[in-house]
Amino acid sequence: MSRYDPRGKTNRALLVGVSEYDYVTAETPDGVPGQLPAVHHNRNRLKNALHHTGVFGQGEIVVCPSPYHDVFDEALHHAAQETDGLLLFYFAGHGIVSNSGAELFLQMRNARVSAGLHDVFPNSARLLQVLVELAGSRAERVVVVLDCCYAGNAAGIWQNFKGPHREKILLLMSVQSNRLIDGGDGSGATPFTEELVQLLDDDGVLWLSDLYAELKNRMGRAGHVTAFGDAQEPQAAWEPGEDVLLRRGFGQPYTRPPTPQPPPRPSPWIRVLGALRTRLRNGTAWVRRHLRAVLVLLLALALTALGGYGIATLAAGHGSCTPPLELRVMTDPDLESTVRSAAATYLTSDANTTGAGCRRTGITVYSAGAADAVTALRERTDAWQDPGEDDDPQRDVGPQPDVWIPAAHADVGRVTIGQEGRVRAQVEPDQAPFAYSPVVLAVPNGLAGGGDAQRTGRSLVELIDDLEKRDSKADVRRTDPEYTDGALLATMGLYGGSADARGGEQRLTQSGPPAPTAADLLCTLPDNEPVDNSTAALVPEFLMKSGVGCDQTTRTRRTAEYPDDVPGLEPTFVRVRWQDGDRDKDARQNAVDGFHDWLTGEGGRTVLAADGFRGVSGEHPLLATKPAHGVLRAPDRLAEPAEGTAMDRVLDKYRSANGPGRVLFLLDSSGSMQGRWDGPSGGPGLLKQSLGGLGPQDEYGVWAVYGTTGSGHTDLLPFGPHKNGEAQRVLADRNRTRVRDAEADPHIALLAALKDMAGRGKDDDHPQLIVYLTDDEDDNRLKGEQLTQVLDKAHQAGVPVAMVSLTSGGCDRGRADALISETSGGRCLDAGDDLGAGLHDEVARTGTGKQ
Repeated sequence: MSRYDPRGKTNRALLVGVSEYDYVTAETPDGVPGQLPAVHHNRNRLKNALHHTGVFGQGEIVVCPSPYHDVFDEALHHAAQETDGLLLFYFAGHGIVSNSGAELFLQMRNARVSAGLHDVFPNSARLLQVLVELAGSRAERVVVVLDCCYAGNAAGIWQNFKGPHREKILLLMSVQSNRLIDGGDGSGATPFTEELVQLLDDDGVLWLSDLYAELKNRMGRAGHVTAFGDAQEPQAAWEPGEDVLLRRGFGQPYTRPPTPQPPPRPSPWIRVLGALRTRLRNGTAWVRRHLRAVLVLLLALALTALGGYGIATLAAGHGSCTPPLELRVMTDPDLESTVRSAAATYLTSDANTTGAGCRRTGITVYSAGAADAVTALRERTDAWQDPGEDDDPQRDVGPQPDVWIPAAHADVGRVTIGQEGRVRAQVEPDQAPFAYSPVVLAVPNGLAGGGDAQRTGRSLVELIDDLEKRDSKADVRRTDPEYTDGALLATMGLYGGSADARGGEQRLTQSGPPAPTAADLLCTLPDNEPVDNSTAALVPEFLMKSGVGCDQTTRTRRTAEYPDDVPGLEPTFVRVRWQDGDRDKDARQNAVDGFHDWLTGEGGRTVLAADGFRGVSGEHPLLATKPAHGVLRAPDRLAEPAEGTAMDRVLDKYRSANGPGRVLFLLDSSGSMQGRWDGPSGGPGLLKQSLGGLGPQDEYGVWAVYGTTGSGHTDLLPFGPHKNGEAQRVLADRNRTRVRDAEADPHIALLAALKDMAGRGKDDDHPQLIVYLTDDEDDNRLKGEQLTQVLDKAHQAGVPVAMVSLTSGGCDRGRADALISETSGGRCLDAGDDLGAGLHDEVARTGTGKQ
């Protein structure tokens, strides 16, 4: 075991934050002590911080807001099976221990304490069982972070854990054993997580050991205390010599912190250890049987002899290696997984290893939205090298790349032809791509058409028409054309060369914002079996092989159909040279050349074949000997490569396809909203944030919802086009926008809103949306016949309804909010989501967003 660098692996972060409990002692004697509103901030703050570390890629951070026990078990199991690199498990919520203190239980949303049985805790996760699941995972390292009462008791449980692979688990705990801690006042994160987030959000390389040391210092300086009045001291437990990289350090070469060096003359114990390792390599049977016990003894003696020095060097391997030069590789989000796999394989290959066993080059792989990457290289290289407060591509896109691997060769022309301003970066592409993958319509097997001949040689529109003839309820989904080239290329076929982009968009079925990547789309469809069985997905063909690992057991198998008017993916190696970046020019050029030659040669070909790619030349033969399920070995009439100008035109048409729009906001103004009214996370604050997604050509209005008779609302802002300042002034007027001394009837208000918006959309196809912001206090009026009436009207009106619950669990399956949004084709958001960003995105999809 040694210091662990998770880059290039499939990593996961599972963030479990239980802020709301169904049973609390104020209401029932077998409940938990109380609610934990600060934990809501914990999970959102930590998620954002981890996104910035560069260790976890797109879709690798999973948040579990106040899960029930069975939901937690399922999430933990999935995370354990989906990770082959670093798995970070974080828990914040109530913790409780057995009478002896030898067992720690993590209390989930439906947790209870059985009366009279103080060691029985229904619906709580026993930490020992959690460790068993984590130790048995595919992950190479597991970091467990606990922010709860009695967190320090976990150290003893880990120490006494006798199961296999305990050594790959590293524990970080918010407090010493047998201590209760402050849960915070709800205005921000809990003290431990607040300090943790600030450290993760900083700059530079960060290892777990350094994080722990600084956490102890910061907690001590801040004077945080336990419920007993003594100092709150974070704790840690892991095997000697272990460490994990938690932040890669954007914008600077990556180097490992120096490790302690042994004295010039190694001690006799180290020489003996080396001899034993040599005997192991020579196959000595006795050493094979007894080496572990001997190594433990010798390491202990060496630690005594060296006063602690030399152990880190022994564990880390080659202590004499100098830190390798770090290459920064930016790629399309659809390609990130493959490029990461290639980089990880290259790092340990003979091509990247010296005779002394040292790495020649390190590689950081990250993805950036395809449109953002093109724009940054075309127009923002000056700011990329010298960022300002308002224009910072290092923050918005990522570090300055040494290598760019776009998914379309035409992206290079989109950059060079339109470069503006002072250009600080020159792009030098290969003359040809190094791989190919067509974009396909992946149809569920149960909806697939006839033989192989029917799967090729037709346009995308014709394939979709044929699918809908086979099943009128079949859906087609596509990912975000601004985020991946694959989605933009699919959109070229979807629009069919016509100017009617809106008509093309209406061929798609989409609830909420589109999935960011094709892998995300394929991984979320199985969450709903009927949807999975009836939905065709526009995705790159290679994901028919490598994009199925997220949910193999429940996935609907698919058949690829090949539109002849959708250009395919053409990953291309592009060298990026930065002005005034010549300090290590020769070394960096050698590093780029080494990775290039390996990636475009046999080494890269092996990785690309395993992931389902095709060759570039001729008929684009599969690189693998056997095609994946549903893939044709040699499809006919694949589309010609894309042109950059055509891609730009389609992207412009996509951006204008959804506006101008109409949005009707319903703001719950009943008395129960008093505590959820002020500030940016209150009802009016969230509404104001979402107005940035609307432009002067959009029409919108705001209703104040209160009262249980009549229409159930009054107008705050009349429906029509508005300047942003006008709406902001109305929402800031405390005399008009205020909480009323009344209850609300969402049943009446939603029926009125659906009728109003259905009437406005009779004569055109402008996109429409209803947004209802509420604390769900009055959802008892959305039950039985009243709920049925709303669902029937939502189905008839054809207007999406975004239900925005200011409480956790509002969007749980079966709740009224979830049913209304699903029936109407809208999106449901609750306090477990980032409400500000989520609502803004939803409104922006309807409006033009040019305020």
